[in-house]
Amino acid sequence: MTRIFVAGHRGMVGGAILRRLQARQAAGETLELITRTRAELNLLDQNAVAGFMADTRPDVVILAAAKVGGIVANNTYPADFIFENLMIQCNVIHQAFAANVVRLLQLGSSCIYPKMAAQPMAEDALLTGTLEPTNEPYAIAKIAGIKLCESYNRQHGVDYRSVMPTNLYGPGDNFHPENSHVLPGLMRRFHEAAQAGDKSVTIWGTGTPRREFLHVDDMAEASLFVMDLAPETYTANTEPMLSHINVGTGTDVSILELAQMVAKVTGFEGHIETDTSKPDGTPRKLMNVSRLSDMGWRASVGLEQGLVDTYAWFLKNQDGYRAK
Repeated sequence: MTRIFVAGHRGMVGGAILRRLQARQAAGETLELITRTRAELNLLDQNAVAGFMADTRPDVVILAAAKVGGIVANNTYPADFIFENLMIQCNVIHQAFAANVVRLLQLGSSCIYPKMAAQPMAEDALLTGTLEPTNEPYAIAKIAGIKLCESYNRQHGVDYRSVMPTNLYGPGDNFHPENSHVLPGLMRRFHEAAQAGDKSVTIWGTGTPRREFLHVDDMAEASLFVMDLAPETYTANTEPMLSHINVGTGTDVSILELAQMVAKVTGFEGHIETDTSKPDGTPRKLMNVSRLSDMGWRASVGLEQGLVDTYAWFLKNQDGYRAK
């Protein structure tokens, strides 16, 4: 019996990982899945996390819990983003070690790379330049998470791994009008514009920045793929102080192209305008995923189909909207 604690199981990524593990259970794997809601376990509370780890003694920890948000949220609450993410990582990783957890997988973000990193961004671009200012506090916290895992590996001989996803989307995403990421934010705005019969929708910035989008189900599959890698395979394809693995599709689209795709999916037939007084953010964020593909994993959900699936979920689940 393998006992697996999924931290952040109610989030988009944690929920997708939990569904995959439950499917493994149903297929006959002897797994005990451990979850706690925020009300049941505050990951910002070191003593609470220590007590939980000591009591449950998981064999594996998957750290998918984080405070996340888009440009607006990161700009508005920078202290919250750096403090909460640092605390969650420090508490979970250290207390997992204190409870003799040998295997841990923590999820980061592509924002760890410098704003002007060469494209596509390879793992060795880490710490080679200045970060994007709009999400620097969050990025610093996620870099610290990588280095926590690597440091515990080097000093204590545990097997703590990190995966860095590109922009994620899919069922369970946050469609809040103020603190969502770009794709769900656009989807909600275009949906509302289509429902209201608006003649135009304005998007932030020039529309020229390019972004890569990975369906959350693909991310869940990749996470478990990396978690299951034999230690000798993982170490043969990484380095002790450069151990994280990029997860993405290896393809990108401009924000304007994304907006056009979302407009089509939501049925919006008006004009798309740009507001160049608003920030663009990083010009391009495309992941080099050769490290992971060389080990045998590639994304399988195309963006067009993923948008259709995500919009169907939005209609059924988000903010009272229902499919007709």
